[in-house]
Amino acid sequence: MPRPLSRRAALGLVAGLVPGLALAACGAGSPAPIGGSSPSGGSRTVRHARGESTVPARAGRVVALDTDALDSVVTLGLGPVGATTVSQGAPFPGYLPAARLAGTKAVGVIGEPNLEAIAELRPDLILGNQVRDDKRYGELSRIAPTVLSTTTGPTWKENVRLHAEAMGRQAEAEAADEAYRTKLRDLVTALGGQARAAATRVEMARFLAGAPTRLYLNDTFVGSLFKDLGLGRPANQDRPGFSLEISPEQVDQAAADVIFYSVYGDATKSGQTEITEGALWKNLDAVRSGRVFHVDDNLWMLGIGYTGAGLILDQIRKCLATAGG
Repeated sequence: MPRPLSRRAALGLVAGLVPGLALAACGAGSPAPIGGSSPSGGSRTVRHARGESTVPARAGRVVALDTDALDSVVTLGLGPVGATTVSQGAPFPGYLPAARLAGTKAVGVIGEPNLEAIAELRPDLILGNQVRDDKRYGELSRIAPTVLSTTTGPTWKENVRLHAEAMGRQAEAEAADEAYRTKLRDLVTALGGQARAAATRVEMARFLAGAPTRLYLNDTFVGSLFKDLGLGRPANQDRPGFSLEISPEQVDQAAADVIFYSVYGDATKSGQTEITEGALWKNLDAVRSGRVFHVDDNLWMLGIGYTGAGLILDQIRKCLATAGG
């Protein structure tokens, strides 16, 4: 196993990563990665959002630069050597098995990875996405083969397949997908069948400190789960897009049969109390029928992958199947 870089050597490495490399594609004609090494199994070429990258046949030292990649690495059977966090000093997502992350080092925050910290880990693969990491692609590729998806959220299943191909763990991804589809079928049955699920209008609301309340649309991770389950959606939310923002005076737009909601940041600054104690909220069908459920924001917003999706389906089953569907 190669020796870890010293702090001085890592500093020298990162200092040599010139900004002009950000437009370079990894692959034939690109500089060879200088962090990590390929295992004895050889290498493969993977196509991704930034072109092609030559990756180990089966990666063993992976750095995840966003929560979807982190979920993928853990789901596919590895403990990543490094991962970003949502903010400085924040823990890794609590829904993931702590034992799997015991040896994972924090390497900066999402969208602002610490290149020195990544280089010190000598990874043989880096996983990220264009939304967060496109401008650093050249620099990251100098450290290790870097594979980027286009985005996260509604494309999460395609992203897992890309991550699995990059890691050499396609069989594990197929098993995870089959387990997810089995859980979907079981949950639909528990909810009373496809027709009853389709007749139940479900939404996800999020109260955010310092920002308007959001109702999530179809082009989101949670929106894709609702669609996979065949659940009904309120007409104003059953459309492409990320979210519908509402003010306390527009709470009637949150009308649904079932409301899942979460809170991000300081609840006292999120407008949650103002809305949920108001007459408009109390008059909603879901509220009057007792079908409003507070869920974990970290899981429902950051658990973008098969492990997170499975746990969300478990929560939906607990809330709806035990509440009469």
